[in-house]
Amino acid sequence: MSNEKKKLVEIKNVSLTFNTGKNNAVKAIDNVSFDIYEGEVFGLVGESGSGKTTMGRTILKLYDFDSGEINFNNKSITNLKGKELKDFRKEAQMIFQDPQASLNGRMKVLDIIAEGIDIHNLASSKKERDEMVEKLLELVGLNKDHLTRYPHEFSGGQRQRIGIARALAVGPKFIVADEPISALDVSIQAQVVNLMKKLQHEQGLTYLFVAHDLSMVKYISDRIGVMHWGKMLEIGTSEDVYNNPIHPYTKSLLSAIPVTDPEIEKERTPLVYDPTAELDGQERTMHEITPGHFVLSTKEEAEQYRKERNI
Repeated sequence: MSNEKKKLVEIKNVSLTFNTGKNNAVKAIDNVSFDIYEGEVFGLVGESGSGKTTMGRTILKLYDFDSGEINFNNKSITNLKGKELKDFRKEAQMIFQDPQASLNGRMKVLDIIAEGIDIHNLASSKKERDEMVEKLLELVGLNKDHLTRYPHEFSGGQRQRIGIARALAVGPKFIVADEPISALDVSIQAQVVNLMKKLQHEQGLTYLFVAHDLSMVKYISDRIGVMHWGKMLEIGTSEDVYNNPIHPYTKSLLSAIPVTDPEIEKERTPLVYDPTAELDGQERTMHEITPGHFVLSTKEEAEQYRKERNI
């Protein structure tokens, strides 16, 4: 991704610790830096507990971070309050992992989707409000017959479409999609991802797409960041990270993706990553190994990675 593109989100040396000062303190984000460019899909991958969901929620100011800086559209989000925070919420929205848990079961679809429209006073009349919701339903592949129904009357895929319509209702620039397909049947996952790609192009959206399925992330993302134990270990284009992984952890994640040939799968041995390598006390920073492909490493490790790439 060319650096000439405008940075929509800048994350600089952000750290966040849960249960600060207690015995069970957890460093959920550990000195993480990366940028998300306007109009791109930045995929964030890692196992459960890697810090990727926390990172997404922190960018949306759902969590307050301990240190560092997050800028959205060249403006710091750190001290946003009142009207400024409300305006930011209109620009940046979230699609949640579990469409059943994230939709209010006591509200009709019309009112669920219209919630943001009401909060931000985007409709001048009930008629305009209802028309806006109808258009949003149409955008996500549902119709006006669904307006008066409740969430439990829909399938998982349909509920996630309602969640997407709700996120789009306020006309955001940026959406954090937090594992938006992991709770869905495999047969439905591709439909939802294709819908998100279509909407991205039609609406000019920028996504942070959080997931643990690297193959799906490769399909939708322009660039990918790999997280483990709260640290960002590798960043590069989706092609580079998927086809030429550098960090041992990324290699282990990719080696765990099953192949379609049962004979090859039976003989295959996935790589096992030894996380104690991260606990050797050495300081590691992001180094550019090939153009646009960064890895968290010591200087010596970076030189070794370059040698392996014959650079």
